[in-house]
Amino acid sequence: MENKELIFDNNADILIERADLTKEPPAEEPYRQYWFIKKARELIKAKSEELGRPLTSSTVTFGCQMNARDSEKLAGILERMGYVEVQEEEADFVIYNTCTVRENANLRVYGRLGYLHSLKKKNPHMMIGLCGCMMQEPQVVEKLKKSYSFVNLIFGTHNIYKFAELVVSALLSDHMVIDIWKDTDKIVEDLPSQRKFPFKSGVNIMFGCNNFCSYCIVPYVRGRERSRNPKDIVREIEHLVADGVVEVMLLGQNVNSYGKNLEEPMTFAQLLQEIEKIEGLKRIRFMTSHPKDLSDELIEVMKNSKKICKHLHLPLQSGSTDILKVMNRRYTKEQYLNLVERIRAAIPDISLTTDIIVGFPGETEEDFLETMDVVEKVQYDSAFTFIYSKRTGTPAAAMENQIPEDVVKDRFDRLLSKVQEIGRDMSSRDTGTVQEVLVEEQNSQDPHLMTGRLSNNLLVHFEGDTSLLGQICQVRLDECRGFYYMGTKVG
Repeated sequence: MENKELIFDNNADILIERADLTKEPPAEEPYRQYWFIKKARELIKAKSEELGRPLTSSTVTFGCQMNARDSEKLAGILERMGYVEVQEEEADFVIYNTCTVRENANLRVYGRLGYLHSLKKKNPHMMIGLCGCMMQEPQVVEKLKKSYSFVNLIFGTHNIYKFAELVVSALLSDHMVIDIWKDTDKIVEDLPSQRKFPFKSGVNIMFGCNNFCSYCIVPYVRGRERSRNPKDIVREIEHLVADGVVEVMLLGQNVNSYGKNLEEPMTFAQLLQEIEKIEGLKRIRFMTSHPKDLSDELIEVMKNSKKICKHLHLPLQSGSTDILKVMNRRYTKEQYLNLVERIRAAIPDISLTTDIIVGFPGETEEDFLETMDVVEKVQYDSAFTFIYSKRTGTPAAAMENQIPEDVVKDRFDRLLSKVQEIGRDMSSRDTGTVQEVLVEEQNSQDPHLMTGRLSNNLLVHFEGDTSLLGQICQVRLDECRGFYYMGTKVG
């Protein structure tokens, strides 16, 4: 497994070994899943001996960083069961962790399933699993049952912790195993995880979303907000740091509303202060922040922190107060600009990035120019710009005044040009300075170069070797080339 590590609490490993398969599986989690991991291991070992080779698996991720983190857990459980990770084309068990933010994401999955079907005909032992947001849509599951009956396992976002149990069901069944939950308040800790990088990791702090932006399917497929216990979060990060992690990315659909449903409420700013105390942790990142919930307390904590990175992703979506209202974003253009002003006053060197949707139903040229005005005033380091696309199941999909394609394309091109022009100027402002860089990988184009990331999230390429991986180095930023730097390691 190149550049990947299996991370697991040793105590949990012992508990898996101790699971008694002569007895019924325990009811309590995560012990129930430990039992099923051991049961799966037994089944997979028998199949491997029958075939005279190890069984292989591949975990394929579509979508956001939340999905990427979920996939690390899936891959960790598969490895604990005895599967050997390989490329999708060679795997005995392929699991797709799906995204459904845009409908073309669904089409991609259907297309890939057709390809997997041809592989399965050649390998009768092959199993196919589907999970993630797309599976939370009832019409998707019906389509899979009708047209993709060769799929072995289907489950959603709420019961991912049951993966080991569901794999055992699929291994023992001749039929498609389907387990979809409409919602849950359950969070199960202490399951295996396979990290992509040994020195940095995503950490879920909450699940679900309560915002119901009118264009977004996420609250319908991810469920209501539920926050993890702060002690569990701190404990997980302490374990990660003990295992070599120096940077964590705290993940949630809206991290700023963390803690509201806890028995003892805690704000996101207070959680950050607890995480800051963890010895050995060097960097803290987080996403995504909803502007309506970003507090002055959080700005103050960011200002005084030695570990929180100087980067904030603050989705705008539109600069028009009228459009923001129809989007159900619950802030105005003026409130957003005032928030940016307060952030910049407290943290002058912060890098701000954003998301913007062009062509939302009813958007006039005046509305679009309001967006351009915000882009001009805020001076984003970069922006993810999207052309609005209808998402069946959201209020916006049924709205009148859908914007003609040519009009949207023209606006999108104008916005992209402006964002890139400002981004280039903003990105180059640190030229000539020496900055801390976390070295992340060997450069894919030139093996003499290493690639790292600044606190403000920009990439830097500089001469070095793989002994620097995972280290924080001092690098002089010699030349800005648009959205990355060429640099020289100093000291």
